[in-house]
Amino acid sequence: MAKDTVRYPDDVVTEIDALVEDGMFESKSEFYRFSAEYVLGLIDSDHEVKTFNFDEIKSELDISDRDHAKALGTDGGTFFLDAVINVRKHGLRGNYEAAERFIDTHYDETDQECIILEELLGTYRDKSV
Repeated sequence: MAKDTVRYPDDVVTEIDALVEDGMFESKSEFYRFSAEYVLGLIDSDHEVKTFNFDEIKSELDISDRDHAKALGTDGGTFFLDAVINVRKHGLRGNYEAAERFIDTHYDETDQECIILEELLGTYRDKSV
């Protein structure tokens, strides 16, 4: 097993220490191993978990698939789908200025996602003409 040194902010270490003291994790090492495997599993569906007792720890923490989705957002962690939903909602209601404000506030005008959102908004405007 490889050993790697990582530095964390003091506040993070304090929180992890508290979890260990409360018995949620046997040690800081267990927390770090579980956390790394958990995140790798979220971002790579082909990741093969090798941490001992991973499923048992996950079960004890009572992390459900719904919790995964909630933590990541509706589209797996990117803001874009939430933005589409927001622009669509405003577009359906004819609140074009609110949708424009939202896009302008969250995106640079040359950003691909911005261009797509503006095109989406345009489809709602076209329907109202």
